[in-house]
Amino acid sequence: MADFRDVYWWSADGLRLHARDYPGPESDAAPPLLCLPGLTRNVRDFEPLVAALGGRRRVLAVEFRGRGESGYAKDPMTYVPLTYAQDVVALLADQRLERVVAVGTSLGGIVTMLLAGMLPGRIAGALLNDIGPAVEPGGLARIRGYVGKPSVYPTWLHAARGLQEANADVYPGWRIDQWLAMAKRLYRLNSAGRIVLDYDLKIAEPFRLPGGEAGPDLWRAWAALGDVPVVVARGERSDILSDATARRMIAALPRAELVAVPGVGHAPLLDEPALLPAIDRLLAATAEPAR
Repeated sequence: MADFRDVYWWSADGLRLHARDYPGPESDAAPPLLCLPGLTRNVRDFEPLVAALGGRRRVLAVEFRGRGESGYAKDPMTYVPLTYAQDVVALLADQRLERVVAVGTSLGGIVTMLLAGMLPGRIAGALLNDIGPAVEPGGLARIRGYVGKPSVYPTWLHAARGLQEANADVYPGWRIDQWLAMAKRLYRLNSAGRIVLDYDLKIAEPFRLPGGEAGPDLWRAWAALGDVPVVVARGERSDILSDATARRMIAALPRAELVAVPGVGHAPLLDEPALLPAIDRLLAATAEPAR
């Protein structure tokens, strides 16, 4: 696994939050990649991408409140995209970062769009991973069906098998070693020696409210990315981002490109061969020094 240092910062409401900081080349002054994970994910979700990058760019992988080593919120109603975006703004201030290239998976992509509206000119480029301004109802229903429900296993292999049974249609070609790697990104070993989910189960509370997924007009937030280079990655089996929505997204921005990732659903790992050339182009297009 690539070397990293742990970064901790404080939210406006007093939560201690966590990120991983993977260094890039010493002489590189380009904007770092700011990696924002999905609803139930954490910093480990970006290990495949970091490995594929091979140290070519600094990477800050964020753990939203209620995940991993970040603090759990006293008020579960703060588990919403706007609060996550405000927490990220605090991180950028803490790290004195003027410009970043945002990489957002699912929920992280929604936060990316919000940041584009909140921080004009500071998003140098973006990769949205299987998410857009419109989310498919069937995918939302599937997520509501599992988020926040306890999941406990006696061994890592049991956890891997459980993931395989629940998600075989998302990654139909995966081997057991890939499911095991996914389990170790999603779960943790607790003090009793059991394998448990690595997030606060209360993150589901606002998401399960009627209309809980609603928020700002994300098409306007998407438009706020303007003319920066953008990649939209869509798993060809996705039930979250439709092909029609993805194509509308591309048509709305002058420097956006769509990459269909074959054989996977929601969401690609970001190290798929079909996607790596687009990531290389995004790196090249955002290689100018940060202001």
